[in-house]
Parts: sequence; structure tokens; C-alpha cells
Amino acid sequence: MYGPSDSASKDLWVDIDHLDKEKVKIHGILSNTHRQAARVNLSFDFPFYGHILHEVTVATGGFIYTGDVLHRMLTATQYIAPLMANFDPSVSRNSTVRYFDNGTALVVQWDHVHLQDNYTLGSFTFQATLHSDGRIVFAYKEIPISVTQISSVNHPVKVGLSDAFVVVHKTQQIPNIRRRTIYEYHRVELQKAKISNTSAVEMMPLPTCLNFQSCGPCISAQIAFNCSWCNKLQRCSSGFDRHRQDWVDSNCPDETKEKVCDGIPDTTRPPPFTTTLLPPMTTGSKLFTTLSSAPSTSQWQTSMPTEDDTKIALHLKDTGASPADSATEKKGGSLHTGLIVGILFIILIMVGAMLVSVYMYHHPTSAASLFFIERRPSRWPAMKFRRGSGHPAYAEVEPAGQEKEGFIVSEQC
Repeated sequence: MYGPSDSASKDLWVDIDHLDKEKVKIHGILSNTHRQAARVNLSFDFPFYGHILHEVTVATGGFIYTGDVLHRMLTATQYIAPLMANFDPSVSRNSTVRYFDNGTALVVQWDHVHLQDNYTLGSFTFQATLHSDGRIVFAYKEIPISVTQISSVNHPVKVGLSDAFVVVHKTQQIPNIRRRTIYEYHRVELQKAKISNTSAVEMMPLPTCLNFQSCGPCISAQIAFNCSWCNKLQRCSSGFDRHRQDWVDSNCPDETKEKVCDGIPDTTRPPPFTTTLLPPMTTGSKLFTTLSSAPSTSQWQTSMPTEDDTKIALHLKDTGASPADSATEKKGGSLHTGLIVGILFIILIMVGAMLVSVYMYHHPTSAASLFFIERRPSRWPAMKFRRGSGHPAYAEVEPAGQEKEGFIVSEQC
């Protein structure tokens, strides 16, 4: 992050006014509407969390949506947000949404945009630049007030990145209907207080498991992700990326337990449930689903399962231990001895359950946490999106024909 006194702040700002006017496009609809989004095709391959994107969706609210599934709640996850807020370009003739693609980078600029619920605060001018090497730059030219003072009552205020994977489930209650669940597995939240006039943020991408194309380099990779190789898919992954559905459907989690290449065990791998953490740049997590909810997953953040999810994990553990209690008591030989053994066994189970809960509390993306996530009963309650839930509805400028609404959210504490 660079402040106003850093020369890099000025260097990272792209002066669109001095570029080729024929290549700088002013989006007429986005520049005159509120809560609208439009797709923009990229002339280059843009890697985002290791995934190659060929198009993005630019929104009037100061962010870029990167997901494949378009829905009205674009502010929830899968975004690149230099300054997400309740901007309304239609309230001023000087407000525009412009973008420029030179073949190696896309620059999107929100120019002189105002907040709909507080027009008198002044105009904001900022931009996001996506580079072909995965680098992302946020640059700010005009920020009239502190970002921390922007109201989030009618629209979330975010500065950072987010990505998620989509999992499709078949529902037993309604034939031929599938439930689509969106898990936000990673988020980067930048310090809003440091966003000011002539400031900038430059984010460099870390290597991911998806970069490795063969088994050997994959399982021996010394990066900040726990990489595994799936022979069936011929793919390297941590299990947490946009290909999660294929990874699970192909039984890759079971296949990768042995950590082998061509029958040779890999002795350099850490033991199960060992994770390597990234710097603590991320906080919070949510998940979004069409019919039901489950705990969110993020290996690099301080979030944890919700209270209901913790109770479910303990409930499943206790249920599975009941037969063992009965068997232990029968083997005791005497009522007194059996009672003592039974009490000790129950105490051990409770201590074990507490340790498991604490582990899942701090490692929501571990195999143990996912076990309970994927087996969560559908009868557990979920909350539907409401207008006051903090996720306003966005409409696509050019609808793709099929409406994608009706998402359900379970908030993370």
C-alpha cells in the first residue's frame, strides 16, 4: 500500500485521458444507471487465484465481479473491489465508467461518481488495473472523505478481493432440481483507513497448486498451499479452487491421501491436518446457496464455523459414540467398574469432541471440517436474502437469458 507521499502512488495511476481515445471506452449504460453490471471481454488471459479469466463483469458500485454464475447479489463474493459502495453514476452528468484494454492490462475507472445516499459528500475517482501476469493495482485520485465513514446501510463497503467455488447438489425433496451452493474460500480485506487521495495498492499473486502440470512438482511444491495430485483428473490442487466440484466428484480427496507418484510414496509431505498459513490478511467469510446453508471455508482467515455448525459437529460425534459406551460398560464385568469406565469414556469423548471443535474452529477448511460441512442435514435453518441484509440486488445490463436469483445466505459470526 502506497500513501500520497510515495512516488509509486503516482506511477501506478493510469492517466486514461492521455491514452488513445479510440481504445478508451465509456460504457454508456453503466455511466447513467444505478446498480447495474456489464460483461467486458478481455483481450488477454487474466489469472485470478490461479484460474484463467477471459471476461469480467464491471459494476457501477465500484467493483469488478469475476464469477461465472451471474446473479443479482454480485456484492457477496468473487469480486475485485477498489472501492465497493453505493455509487450512482446517474445522479451526475460528469460521472462515467470507463475502461481501457491494451492487450496486456485492463484499466477500469470510476470517474467522478457520487454516493446515492449522500450526494453532498463529493465525487470519487478511482480505478482498478488487471495485468496479464495476475498483478492487481488499485489507484485512487479523488477520495473526498475517509472510506471508514461511508455508510454501509444500503450497500456493503469493501476494499479487497474475494473468490469462491460453486458446488451443485441434487435435491431429494424435488426431483430434477439441483441445489447450487457458493462457498467463499478466501478473502482479502484491505485497510480502509489507508485509502485516500493519491494513494495506491499493488497486489502480487502468489503461486498456486494449479500452476503445476505434473505429479512430482505438485506434491513436492514448497508453497503456501497444501498441494495434492489427482491422477484421474491429471490436476494439481489444494482442493479449494473453482474446480472443487470435479475434485469431489472424481474422489480426488480419497485418492490424494496416499501422496504418491507412480507408486512411490512422498515422504516430504506433512502429516494429515497440517496446514501452512498465509499472512493474516483475510477476515470473515460467508457462503451462499440456493436452498440451504453450511459453514464457510477459509484456510487463511480468522473466521470460524457458526454456532449452529459447531453444535452439529458435536452432535454427530456424540451420536457415533453411543454404541461404544454400551460395549465398554458390558465388558466391565461389574456395575461399579463399568460405571467408572463409562464415565471416564464419556469424559474422554467430551474432551475429544472439544479438541475436534477447537481444531475445526481454527481450521474451517480442514478435512474434518469439510466432512461435517458436506453432511450437514438439510433440516437446519437458513436465512434468505432480504433487502436489508447488506447485499443489494444488481441487474445485468445484457441478461444472458436465464434469471439466476433466489440465493440464500448464512452469515458468518
